[in-house]
Amino acid sequence: MTRTLLIWLPRVAALADAAAAPAAWLRIDDGVVVDSGQDDGWVADWEKQGDDGPDDRLIALAPAADVPLRWFHYPDAAPAQAAAAARIDALKASLGDAAGLHVVAGQPTEMGQAVPVAVTTHAAMTGWTGWLAARGLTAAAIIPAAAALPPPEADSLWSAELGGERIIRSADRAWASDPELDPLIAGNHDVAPLDAEAMREALLLTLAAPPLDLLSGAWKPKRRWAVDPAMLRLAKRLAIALVAVSVAIPIVYALRLTADTSRADDAVVAMATRAGVTASDASAAETEIDRRLATAGGGPLAFSVPASALYDAMRDAPGVSLKNLSHRTDGTLTTTLAAPRVDDINQVLLALQARGYRITAQPMAGAGGQQMAHVTIRAVP
Repeated sequence: MTRTLLIWLPRVAALADAAAAPAAWLRIDDGVVVDSGQDDGWVADWEKQGDDGPDDRLIALAPAADVPLRWFHYPDAAPAQAAAAARIDALKASLGDAAGLHVVAGQPTEMGQAVPVAVTTHAAMTGWTGWLAARGLTAAAIIPAAAALPPPEADSLWSAELGGERIIRSADRAWASDPELDPLIAGNHDVAPLDAEAMREALLLTLAAPPLDLLSGAWKPKRRWAVDPAMLRLAKRLAIALVAVSVAIPIVYALRLTADTSRADDAVVAMATRAGVTASDASAAETEIDRRLATAGGGPLAFSVPASALYDAMRDAPGVSLKNLSHRTDGTLTTTLAAPRVDDINQVLLALQARGYRITAQPMAGAGGQQMAHVTIRAVP
């Protein structure tokens, strides 16, 4: 349910009294006036209802005596241009220091519409906002009371009682009634009283779509950033979940690695068992298999391992040739290398050493001026 509390702010002259009370108040629920008065009865009721719902709002009406209104017409101006021009013209037509005036122009919805302009003082705004703050209240809007009166028919004026204040509305002005000035302003035009029911309907329409709000410009409330408790709880849960996932991922990978390693070890032990090797774990089984292969001349001590490294090293030294090649079961490869220059043989030997092999070389004299070397290569670095 949408609840609105409407209060009439005290006159500026009465704000000096700390006990100043609103001229009148209305409580409106879903567009229907459910309670009203001219005392402080609204305070306890508003606080009891819990003035914290998202649809609850407090609207304040500024007295017409302190905030007169004018309507300006600019038929050929766009809405934004009309509002800016109306504000400037109202400021020019106002008495007093421009720096002390607070001028607010409404925004017409389409070209050719009249622009309402309210003129008050910064001192009045200071007094009203301070009066609200002293009572722990925050107004959603401060609307000039004179803005609630609808425009009269042609060649006539309205008069209405609103919040204990009599307001006169012409086609282009609205002001607090003055018995001496009213006849002078009205001239030959009739001043007709506005029906109370019509005034109430016009007031409700004004609250639904305020033509202007004095809480604008320098008095526009600063936006307050608030943290939604529900979003904060969700963010905490997401942060906890992120930490949990970040910790769980390496743990899962470690468990999978351990499981895969265990399966691989079991497979090695099973293969060793089928080969007739009895071992308690994969490391022992691998050691025993290597020992048996070495005894048989295979495994890492086989001929192919050092021979492959020798032939690969000789590819970068085309002038080097093999004279003989033999292999022992301990993995040692014996060969005789011949080349036109000693540097060519050294190139092959250095390449083998770079691969981590243990090399011994004994120079020999060769026929035809060739350089020779008797070389032994350990198969296992």
